[in-house]
Amino acid sequence: MESDVIRTLLVYALPVLFAITLHEAAHGYVARHYGDPTAEQAGRISLNPIRHIDPIGTVLMPLLLYVATSGAFVFGYAKPVPVDWRQLRHPKRDMVWVAFAGPCANLLQAVGWAVFGAVLLGLGIDEEFFLLMARAGVLVNLVMFAFNLVPVPPLDGGRILVGLLPVRLALPVARLEPYGFFIVMGLVLVGVVSTYWMLPIMAALLQMLSAALPSLPTLIGLQ
Repeated sequence: MESDVIRTLLVYALPVLFAITLHEAAHGYVARHYGDPTAEQAGRISLNPIRHIDPIGTVLMPLLLYVATSGAFVFGYAKPVPVDWRQLRHPKRDMVWVAFAGPCANLLQAVGWAVFGAVLLGLGIDEEFFLLMARAGVLVNLVMFAFNLVPVPPLDGGRILVGLLPVRLALPVARLEPYGFFIVMGLVLVGVVSTYWMLPIMAALLQMLSAALPSLPTLIGLQ
């Protein structure tokens, strides 16, 4: 049992670090592009994972949940990238792109890991550790992409929704932000987020990736 946990941690370590780091750095990079230097000044446009890791949310909480639920439920978070929406050139419009940048980074990484796994299989390389890592990279990034697009602030999807809605509708949604974490956790615990949001999105993306990479179902099916 202990060896299985250690192997799982080793397999997921690199994909998770990349997923978190590039997600957060993408927010900061796009915010800078649209006129807000706050993240850059805070040193958060960085590929150094240490700058984005929250000791409790990124390390302790996921480990405890993994052990407590035997891997059935894992949740974590990174330090949010500071963004001053007032410094964006067109705050309401630009916040959509800043928010979407993180999930977009995860989607691109999922594609990258899928290609990596397909190349390994195509070359006949059957080293289980690297194949499992490629599988983990695809799944971790698809999970982050789908979860962060849940349309409840402070998740990226909630901020995208606020940016897209007319002001009279955007304001009530924006006011949910102080309670958003509890709303999302409640929806997660009763299965709404996974059943009606994440799984359909992930299934659709996997189907599209499989059309381009026929070996992907083999990679995802690895145990």
